[in-house]
Amino acid sequence: MKAVALTGIGQMGMTDIAKPVIENDNDVLLKVERVGVCGSDLHYYQTGRIGSLIVTFPFLIGHECSATVEALGSAVDRVKVGDQVAVDPAAPCYNCDQCKAGRENTCRNLRFLGTPGEGNGCLCEYIVMPQQCCFLPANGAVTLEQAVLCEPFAIGVYAVKRAQMPEDAKIAILGSGPIGLSCMAAARANQARVYMTDRLDYRTEIAANAGADWVGNPDKEDIGKPILQQQPLGIDAVFECAGQQETLDQAADLLKPGGKLVLIGSPRTERISFISDKMRRKEITVVNIRRQSNCTQTAIDLIAAGKVNIDFMITHKFKPEQTKSAFDMVAGYRDGVIKALIEF
Repeated sequence: MKAVALTGIGQMGMTDIAKPVIENDNDVLLKVERVGVCGSDLHYYQTGRIGSLIVTFPFLIGHECSATVEALGSAVDRVKVGDQVAVDPAAPCYNCDQCKAGRENTCRNLRFLGTPGEGNGCLCEYIVMPQQCCFLPANGAVTLEQAVLCEPFAIGVYAVKRAQMPEDAKIAILGSGPIGLSCMAAARANQARVYMTDRLDYRTEIAANAGADWVGNPDKEDIGKPILQQQPLGIDAVFECAGQQETLDQAADLLKPGGKLVLIGSPRTERISFISDKMRRKEITVVNIRRQSNCTQTAIDLIAAGKVNIDFMITHKFKPEQTKSAFDMVAGYRDGVIKALIEF
């Protein structure tokens, strides 16, 4: 089958690999339809690693996808051949202490698509996944394109859930890429007032058009002043979606005493730091987000019910042989890109 493999730092190309086969009764053979280019994929593309996860080339990346069911293991009863599904890229073991505690996202034996040491990605024609990773998109109410977005949107839903904010919360989202915009959509569904920032004007413009109450560019203004003028007591929660030291410092200034700092962005440095005096005196709670847990169906339901609109995030579409161009576009923030899709 056709696949797109990383062959080196900043290098990828088409290749032929063996089509996967069903090995377990619980397996589903999936024909990949759409694949989203994610920021974590870019880490592997540009640096060959995310923290301790280091790529051995060649390697297949990609984890955001929608697919059509092609064949079933003998015990599969969740989906049938021909179903179009949203794919949860995480396959937990359900047997370790973390899974039994309801923390499948920190499963000690987790297999995640496109992750070194865990499994190949979905930038290929076919993949095999356990049936629990296959979600029917609300009887056709969710398109194949929207089904791809269910993965990043589920992270936004999970982050908002973990923040445990009051009704009508006032929040700031620092970073207006797909994850920040997903957090915004989830928070707006809970009637939150949302302040968003980004260093790229086209992204703040998209955020404003999609429902943010205020947007600002930290390279052009001290974003703390206008936000705190409107919210002089401070912000209930800050969602850090950029993975930058600057945004961590901004969060400490914006948060009210007892506020929550929700860390979602993946820093490219091994260490980050906090201004301990502000964090301690305000008694700020720090919440780390590791992907998402049990929020895929909620994400699908919100989209299917029309309670959120995420279609605006899809800005570009490519064929498999154009995948490197897609990655270069996303890495360079070119042509107003938010989410690029690869269409198989």
